[in-house]
Amino acid sequence: MKKLTIFFGLMMMSLSFAFGQTAEKKKVYDENADAKVLIAEAVKKAETNKKHVLLQIGGNWCAWCMLFNDLTTNNEEINKYMNDNYEVVHVNYSPKNKNEAVLAELKHPERFGFPVFVVLDDKGNLIHTQNSAYLESKEIKGHDPKEVMSFLQSWSYKALDPASYIKK
Repeated sequence: MKKLTIFFGLMMMSLSFAFGQTAEKKKVYDENADAKVLIAEAVKKAETNKKHVLLQIGGNWCAWCMLFNDLTTNNEEINKYMNDNYEVVHVNYSPKNKNEAVLAELKHPERFGFPVFVVLDDKGNLIHTQNSAYLESKEIKGHDPKEVMSFLQSWSYKALDPASYIKK
């Protein structure tokens, strides 16, 4: 009986350890990061690579922020398009670090809730703020992949490049 009790005790400890590891929250947003520095670095890369900068503003506390990140990470088509056309920066907003100065410079996108997306051109100029509610799906819990792709395509460097519209 003592061996059986020890066996079940070890099983319970193993299971609680395993479930504890999977239940640990993923950290997408760095609360300690200097958003101004991250954005400046992304703008430099965007200028070199002829891309735009996509700011994903939210926090690790935000379920919708995590759902959007899961979609853009796990959907191969969206992930490839984002990486090919944008320098992506996760801008943290949390009690520990609200990045208030950066958000003020971006004309307070937080007014739309979280996540909220801001597109900057390759010079760092704000060209679009996207309320994420318009990208959500009524059928699934999360963002509609077609709406997300349409948003990304509409604000890419190529979409706004006047040379794209010159008839040859």
